[in-house]
Amino acid sequence: MALLIALVRRELHALWRDPWQLALVSYIPLLSVLCLWWLFSAGLPRQLPVAIVDQDHSQLSRMLTRQLKANPVTEPQSFTDLSSAVTAMQQAKVYAIVVFPYDMKKDLLTGHSPTIDVRYNSQFLLVGKLLSSQIQLALGEGLLQVAGLKQLAKGIPKSQVAVNLSPVKSQTTALFNRNNNYIGFLVPPVLIALWQLLSMLVMANSVNRELHLAPTTQVNGIANTLTEHFWPKVLAKVALFTPILMLQGGFILTWLYLYLALPMAGSLVLLLLAQLVMLLAIWLLVLLVFVLMRDSARVISFCTALFAPAFAFMGITFPTHEMPQLAQWWRLIMPSSHYIESHVSVVSYGAAWPTVAAQMSSYWGFICLLPLIYLLSRKLLPLTVSANAVSANSVTTAVDSDTAFAVKGQ
Repeated sequence: MALLIALVRRELHALWRDPWQLALVSYIPLLSVLCLWWLFSAGLPRQLPVAIVDQDHSQLSRMLTRQLKANPVTEPQSFTDLSSAVTAMQQAKVYAIVVFPYDMKKDLLTGHSPTIDVRYNSQFLLVGKLLSSQIQLALGEGLLQVAGLKQLAKGIPKSQVAVNLSPVKSQTTALFNRNNNYIGFLVPPVLIALWQLLSMLVMANSVNRELHLAPTTQVNGIANTLTEHFWPKVLAKVALFTPILMLQGGFILTWLYLYLALPMAGSLVLLLLAQLVMLLAIWLLVLLVFVLMRDSARVISFCTALFAPAFAFMGITFPTHEMPQLAQWWRLIMPSSHYIESHVSVVSYGAAWPTVAAQMSSYWGFICLLPLIYLLSRKLLPLTVSANAVSANSVTTAVDSDTAFAVKGQ
C-alpha cells in the first residue's frame, strides 16, 4: 500500500509538470463539450439551401417553389440550368436540387405523369435524409392540391375528393425524441466518442512517459526503470486517472440530462456504472498497444486510428448489421460500441439494472486481454536489463582505460 501511495504521488508530480496532460484532464474536455453543444444548439437544421431549376416556368412550378419556401427546413435558390446547380452542389453551396421539367403542368392536365427530378447530397448523411423527406413532403402537398382541383373540375363531390386522394391516412407518433431534436439524438454519442478519445490520450501519454525517463534517476525514491514495479505503476495510473475521467463523464451526463433537461427515462447511476466499465476497457486496450509497440509515437498513432471512427460504429446514424464483416469486428474492439447499447436502453427505454448488467457482459473479451498484457509485459524486463548491462559495460571499460592510462603515466 505504501508503494502504491508513493507511485500515485509520483503520477501527481508528473501530471503537474506536464502542461499537455494537465490540459487533457482539465479545460480541454470542458471546452470541447461546450463547443459541440453550441454547434448543435439549434436542435434542427433549418433553411438548408436547395437549388431550383424551373424548366416549366408555369404557375404550377411557381406554386411548388412557394411550398418549398414555406417549409422551414428548405431555402430554395433559383438556377438557370442544371449544370450550374450540379456545380453548386459539388461545391457544397446547396445540398439538394429540384428540377421541374418542361411542360410539367401540361402533362398533369392531360393525364400524363411528369417526373420531377430530386437530387440530394448523400455524403451529408443526416442532412441528405432530412432534405429528401422534407422535399417530398412539400412537393406532395402541392401536387395534392392540383389533383384535388382536377377532380373538382370533373364534378366529383368535395367529400369524395379527399377520399380519392388519400384513401388511407396514417399518423406517425415518435416515441422518443418527439421534436426531432438533434441535441438529444446526436450530441450524447458524439460526446461519448470524444470522451473515449481523450481517455485514451490521457493513459497513452502517461505510460509513454515511462519510456522517456532516465533509468538512473529516481522520483520519490522510486527508480524510473520501465519494468521495475510495472504493475504497481499501472495500478497507480489507473487509481489516479479513473476518478478524473469519471468526473468528465459525469459532467457530460449532468450537462445533458440535468442542465439541458433532455428526456431521460432511466437512472444516471446506471450510466455512470456503464461508463466506469467502458473506461476500464479503454485502459486495457491502451496497455495492450503499449506493451506491443513500446514506442510513444506508434502507441499514440495506433490508438488514435483505432478510436477515431468510434461515432460511426455506434449504430446511431447507420445500422451496424448492414456494415461489412470487418467493420463489425472493428466495432467490437471499441468500448464505446458496447457502452452505447446501455446508454440508449437507459435513456430511451428506462432499462433497469438486470438489463444493463446483461449488456455489460459483452465486455468479457476485454478481460481476456489481461493474461496477454501480463505475458507481453514480462518481455520488457530482459530488454531493459540488457540495455542497462550494455551501459554498465561501457562505464567499466571507460574506467579500465583511465586506470591503464594512469599506470602508464606513473
